[in-house]
Amino acid sequence: MVPESDVEIRVKKVLADIFKGKLEEHEISTDADMVEELGLDSLQAIEFLLRVEEEFDVELEYENLSLQHLCSVRQFSSEIVQPLLHDAQGNRPQELRK
Repeated sequence: MVPESDVEIRVKKVLADIFKGKLEEHEISTDADMVEELGLDSLQAIEFLLRVEEEFDVELEYENLSLQHLCSVRQFSSEIVQPLLHDAQGNRPQELRK
């Protein structure tokens, strides 16, 4: 089992907050499909993306996002969030603000 990264842990916290008591953070598998397995609907997906922007102080590129990116916490974290945390030169990730 691959250990969870700080980014994945924070994404799971955001996701658990979206589900408001239906799912606890520890019940969300890092590899579970957010739509198919967890039941994330379209309104929840929008709220999730907005809260991710707030949590990480980033701007998501919505025109480049697809349903495939919501395949799992791990995939979303590695393909969407972590690249945004790197500066323009591709150096070390910015300090996370939490």
